[in-house]
Amino acid sequence: MTKKRMTDQQEFEIMKLVLDKFLWLGFIVMGWGMYTSIKDMSILPGLWYMVSGAVLLILFAILIVKEYQIFR
Repeated sequence: MTKKRMTDQQEFEIMKLVLDKFLWLGFIVMGWGMYTSIKDMSILPGLWYMVSGAVLLILFAILIVKEYQIFR
């Protein structure tokens, strides 16, 4: 039994579906940080959430560029 290989286009479509969920996760973490900052009337408690959300988004951007070599 031979395994079927995906085309580059199919692989890219699946990557977009998965990546969308991770991007939402990063923005949700950043939004929670903003909510926490507003609720507590202080920047510091929510700042860590916002920074971690930004780091998450940057990591996924690096992953995309490295994996799919968007910029050639």
